[in-house]
Amino acid sequence: MKPSRIAFIGQRGIPATVGGIEHHVEEIGARLADRGHEVTVYTRGNYTRDRSAEHRGMRVRYMPTVPTKRLEALVHSGLSTVHAMLPGEAAPDILHFHALGPSVFSPLPRALSSRRIVVTIHGLDYDRQKWGLGARASLRTAAWISAHVPHATITVSRNLAEHYLERYGRIAHHIPNGVAPPVTRPPRLITERWGLAGGDYLLFLGRLVPEKAPDLLLRAFQAVETDRRLVLAGGSSFTDGYVRQLETLAAADPRVVMAGTVQGELRDELYTNAAAFVLPSNLEGLPLTLLEAASYRLPVVASDIPPHLEVLRVDAPGGRIFPRGDERGLTLTLGSVIRDLPAEREGAHLIGDRVVLEYDWDAATDATEELYDSLLATRRASTRPAARARAERPAPRRA
Repeated sequence: MKPSRIAFIGQRGIPATVGGIEHHVEEIGARLADRGHEVTVYTRGNYTRDRSAEHRGMRVRYMPTVPTKRLEALVHSGLSTVHAMLPGEAAPDILHFHALGPSVFSPLPRALSSRRIVVTIHGLDYDRQKWGLGARASLRTAAWISAHVPHATITVSRNLAEHYLERYGRIAHHIPNGVAPPVTRPPRLITERWGLAGGDYLLFLGRLVPEKAPDLLLRAFQAVETDRRLVLAGGSSFTDGYVRQLETLAAADPRVVMAGTVQGELRDELYTNAAAFVLPSNLEGLPLTLLEAASYRLPVVASDIPPHLEVLRVDAPGGRIFPRGDERGLTLTLGSVIRDLPAEREGAHLIGDRVVLEYDWDAATDATEELYDSLLATRRASTRPAARARAERPAPRRA
């Protein structure tokens, strides 16, 4: 593919800390940059204190925003879109929006420029419990826009692609997330902070939001007879009230560790040394944490929502599935996994071996690059007749 200029809009920013969208953008963007493309990642001005103009070959462009739940993503995406549309030699060929909310600005460049517009859908955000009725209605409008305005719509899961076909008649490109090779670390930081020795805890890692159902996990774990502990690692996403409820539930069980947001070595240690990973979500796109846990060959307990089934396929050793929202079902499943960890670990190795082959960032980048190339080829083809007509137009007669 001929090198092109690409602008990513909608993510919080890079370097990725928490959030699947941020990791998705960083991993694919860095690989595109390695292949010679000029990649700009629009980053929220309040995302990080340590600002850098470049990260892993990508240009980082900071834009201001309003730090509130309803406006932060919209204000930043709107300003980023306007900036990306400015003329100049470095103007992007492709504007690639991520998530439903930011896609509401895609009609502007589609109508006012010849740039190619791409939207990647990471989940049906209007189903997230943190949004009120007005916000959900706006996000449903954004979903319609994401199906009808862009030159191409990408989904990270097959389930989302099927939804776009059934709901909107839109054929979406299924380009799944990838997973990086695991970085294994012996227990050091987790021992110093929480007295964890390795193999003595279950792990939940993700944003502490209602749709991921960590409250269900806390209630279910209270009924499990075990000396093992439960680590909830993650932070608020404009859900401070919900997090306080979780802290109250956790305080009733001394086996529970509220670890907060974890990154880097601490995150690696938690994955490496967990006895099992638990993801009881009611709503997901294609969760990176599930892929990461599988890459560490951890036994997984997950709810039976389509994205989890897409990865785990069936209920089997190493990948146990329980009915979504079923507290007693989760309690029984956790107890069963703890009682027979050797068999679960054996099954987890088989699942992990398959996952790291099927979910590959290089393959995701290949598919994204091929899509860009096809879109730019149609743009070049559409401009040729106009250019030819101008060249063949007779010169005006002189008086």
